[in-house]
Amino acid sequence: QVQLVESGGGLVQAGGSLRLSCVASGSIFNIMVMGWYRQAPGKQRELVARINSVSSTNYADSVKGRLIISRDNAKNTVYLQMNSLKPEDTAVYYCNSRHPVFGSEYWGQGTQVTVSS
Repeated sequence: QVQLVESGGGLVQAGGSLRLSCVASGSIFNIMVMGWYRQAPGKQRELVARINSVSSTNYADSVKGRLIISRDNAKNTVYLQMNSLKPEDTAVYYCNSRHPVFGSEYWGQGTQVTVSS
């Protein structure tokens, strides 16, 4: 069982920055594929960024160059550094953890990010 707790969301003006954090419980964090997803009102949940056990990353085209995912295995934490934020980044951001072999998947409760114009 993996528990994920997100933090760092808030209200920011367009062009500003935020850093989201996700702290995971458990002893297998190092091998888990970690991701950030977001869901805006009335829209489907979408992948924002993903990072695997060897720190290979994937980004949605809409955030590439602005948002950066990273992980600190010593702290069981994954981060999403968000720069040059746009109003369309407004969403609830969810932390996701997936076992690369078994496919076991876990979700955090989400943290609200609101970007004003």
